[in-house]
Amino acid sequence: MSGKICIGILFGGRSGEHDVSLQSAASIIKALDSTKYEIVPIGITREGHWRVGRDALQALPQLLDAGESVTPSVDPALPKLLALNPSHQPAHSLPSLDLVFPVLHGTFGEDGTVQGLLDLAGIPYVGAGVLASAAGMDKDVMKRLFRDARLPVVPWELFLRSDWEARPAAVRKRIESKLCYPLFVKPVNLGSSVGISKVHHRGELSAALDLAAQYDRKILVEKGIDAREIECSVLGNDHPEASVPGEVVPVNEFYDYEAKYLKEGSELVIPAKLSAPQRKQIRDVAIRAFQAIDCAGMARVDFLVDRKSGKVYLNEINTIPGFTSISMYPKLWEASGLSYSRLLDRLIELALERHGEKSRTRFTYSPPALK
Repeated sequence: MSGKICIGILFGGRSGEHDVSLQSAASIIKALDSTKYEIVPIGITREGHWRVGRDALQALPQLLDAGESVTPSVDPALPKLLALNPSHQPAHSLPSLDLVFPVLHGTFGEDGTVQGLLDLAGIPYVGAGVLASAAGMDKDVMKRLFRDARLPVVPWELFLRSDWEARPAAVRKRIESKLCYPLFVKPVNLGSSVGISKVHHRGELSAALDLAAQYDRKILVEKGIDAREIECSVLGNDHPEASVPGEVVPVNEFYDYEAKYLKEGSELVIPAKLSAPQRKQIRDVAIRAFQAIDCAGMARVDFLVDRKSGKVYLNEINTIPGFTSISMYPKLWEASGLSYSRLLDRLIELALERHGEKSRTRFTYSPPALK
């Protein structure tokens, strides 16, 4: 292991995107250069239990079932991050991690919770910090930040689950007074299109709101437009760069969970067929969106391009984008000249760079003595 960077690949988690996380983590583990890195797979079960594996080639579902039971430690004096559960007698000592690569899509992983834990532990990690992770997960807060940064977003309305349950007629009335059909109804804090519905008319609205309310206490309703779905990858810290844009042509009416992961037929067109001004605008807005939430490391920025007018709308930012073999984020960088394995190297470099920058900050203050 001499000279290698010891990396914990953190996957799974208490999220509706648990299975997607396993796919992303398996792709990353396979692509990391074993001559440079010691790879430690760390799984979080659906119930929130932490497991560590000894073999990077171990099947991840099996690791979640039978891996060594551990508890995360936030004590910065213990660089391992992981502590053995008291009842467990290990055959080997736990590895000391140099860096963590969170591959936790959705709640309890992409929303700033794990990032806060890693900050407390003093462990470098790939990707956005607490603020950007939380803002990037909350679609309402995200859109407010984008709007304040004068970035183009579609009109939306926010509702609480408690309001919908207590005053459904008032919620429906407000939606129909502010927005026109078709609409998209989304849980605010989730990804991979889980819980999202396209509502064509009034008869579909209540069921869509009920579905979204199962996944979050906050529900976002936004104007639906007849649009092409364009994505752009961003990489960097203080001076980020944008990839070539790509287009998703979904097999379903929109790019829902089924079209993304379960059903064959969706196409990725890379690079997207756009005019030169559209390409420039998308890349510029992607970088500005990244900066608007103070992101770091990586993000995939999603756009809607109106089929009739050609107008570009910023849809959302994903701070831990999919990393499967068919995911758009790495494919866009490959088309921009950066291979999958080199992209992982660069993300690790950026994580160490960001951690070094944060280490320059003083966290204590001694007032000067009074004369």
